[in-house]
Amino acid sequence: MSELELRQALLSIVALLEDKGFNHGSSGNVSCRIGDDILITPTGGNSANMTPERLVRLDRHGETVGEGMPSSEWHMHLAILNAYPHVQAVIHTHADACVALSCLARPIPAFHYMIASFGGNDVPCAPYATFGTRALADGAVAALKTRKACLLANHGMIVVGTSLQQAFDLTVKLETLARQYILARQAGEPAILSDDEMERVLERYKAYGRTRLPG
Repeated sequence: MSELELRQALLSIVALLEDKGFNHGSSGNVSCRIGDDILITPTGGNSANMTPERLVRLDRHGETVGEGMPSSEWHMHLAILNAYPHVQAVIHTHADACVALSCLARPIPAFHYMIASFGGNDVPCAPYATFGTRALADGAVAALKTRKACLLANHGMIVVGTSLQQAFDLTVKLETLARQYILARQAGEPAILSDDEMERVLERYKAYGRTRLPG
């Protein structure tokens, strides 16, 4: 994929996130690797005012390559991509259900087996830190050590993927599960799956889509 194609793909993800109602105005941000650098949405960017040229390229030290002002959350994106070489894309949104749960400042537990999609038996919640700070970046990196997603307390959510498309798909899944968890809590106290059961689910996920699963 050429740089222009990658820039266009990133803009398509931004538009899809807005179409889903996950971001409004200039909230949220998206990044991906480009060689040893990263591409990230600019400060104040949304699908209405962004062009491929407005996306900002940063080197691994956070220095701007070319022109532009990166998102205020560039510390968080860069820290995650530097910490985890397997991660190719990072999506941060203020999607409603995830924001609501982030304000409880606790993980989303294994109320549904699909929580395993994110790498374990919960989706952790990073501690609150002021937006755009290294403290927020450090908290996100720690929360994502063995996970593909986390909540950011009193803020929103962040998802990582091996591609922009995978990160988007996981973002949709996380917001869906967050909404379903809220609905379950309104109806009563959800039954939480055991660690043993989640281990079995995680094992099945390793083969999911690649081989026929046994009964």
